[in-house]
Amino acid sequence: MSGIGGIGAGGGIQQILALRQQILDRSQLLQQLHAPAAGAAAPAAPEAPAGGFTDALSSALHQVSATQNHAEGLSEAYERGEVTDVAKVMLARQEAGIAFEATLQVRNRLLSAYQDIMRMGV
Repeated sequence: MSGIGGIGAGGGIQQILALRQQILDRSQLLQQLHAPAAGAAAPAAPEAPAGGFTDALSSALHQVSATQNHAEGLSEAYERGEVTDVAKVMLARQEAGIAFEATLQVRNRLLSAYQDIMRMGV
């Protein structure tokens, strides 16, 4: 047997890398589409800079949660036999895992910055 689903190990890795690149490209396009809307909203509310960070962080956490819920829903649908595309399920689970890892890294950076500030002399 040459690999899962009859795909050779080299071809399977290449396909996964190609799919990963497509996901990254689409993510970058979505970020570019949302950037002008965020830039247009920022001048309208200059009196609330702290709210901008809080709202951005809250929005990011809700987005990660939605991604995880979507992946969980697809997994459950696959287990019930409603979804037959295992690649779609696995990609959703990988996307949710990457989103969680990115969130964890942001949390670690924020915690590290907070600790550095607390160690500063006055």
